[in-house]
Amino acid sequence: MNSATQKKTKTRTRARAGVIPGRGLTLGITVTMLSLLILIPLASILAYSFRLSWAEFWEIVTRPNVVRAFGTSIGCALIAALVNCVFGLILAWILVRYKFPGKRIMDAMIELPFALPTAVAGITLSRMYSTQGVLGSFFDRFGIKISYTQLGIIIALIFVGIPFVVRALQPVIEKLPASFEEAATMLGAKNGYTFRRVIMPELTPALLTGFGLALARGIGEYGSVIYISGNSEKNGTQVVSYIIMQKLNSGSADYEGAAAIALILLIISFVLLFVINMIQLVASRRTK
Repeated sequence: MNSATQKKTKTRTRARAGVIPGRGLTLGITVTMLSLLILIPLASILAYSFRLSWAEFWEIVTRPNVVRAFGTSIGCALIAALVNCVFGLILAWILVRYKFPGKRIMDAMIELPFALPTAVAGITLSRMYSTQGVLGSFFDRFGIKISYTQLGIIIALIFVGIPFVVRALQPVIEKLPASFEEAATMLGAKNGYTFRRVIMPELTPALLTGFGLALARGIGEYGSVIYISGNSEKNGTQVVSYIIMQKLNSGSADYEGAAAIALILLIISFVLLFVINMIQLVASRRTK
């Protein structure tokens, strides 16, 4: 093998290795950070949960207040995610397909729920939608109460979840050729038919991904809902994250009980992430 061939082989090897040198070092740092920030905390949940017997674990997670809290969290998160799918699709379509003054500002504001501390969002929403607030006083005239009800929880979850849907859809809409719609129109298809049979099949995988992410975020949300919910067991506004915090802040912190409930949340999150990954895998195969 001559020197020129050897140089080409070395160049290809470096290209395959990547521009960041030290594969062993970077891999070690990655595994260390992953362990410290994700794997060890998750393992601690399992460790505390395994201190309980199966009977104790089942008794904790099936208590009436815990079951109601799971129902509230999952139900409100599901409704909020469905609403986000509708309005997130409209927002993403407008931001990609239309030009108007202030478009960049509106696009940047989509990221606001990510940047804004969730506790600040919760305080602001609870005040705004209370009976003395700007919006809450208007709805109160019609007998509609928002703050300290499940409706308030849904609004808070819509606020924190809509960026997931918009950001999941935007890249797909950008890559969707306008010629698809033009061809359907030339063939005599009406707008509704074009949307259902041409556009939606292309957007469905991304829409389901955004839905799953918004749902997973909503089920475990704490900061934005803790103030607007009212945390009333009687009115059914306690969420799972509040039950966990309640156990940790009690006189004798019940770490095992909190970990048992958190484990159920963890399982739900893993199932949702698994479904999302399957959707992305099917979508990637479909586009090849």
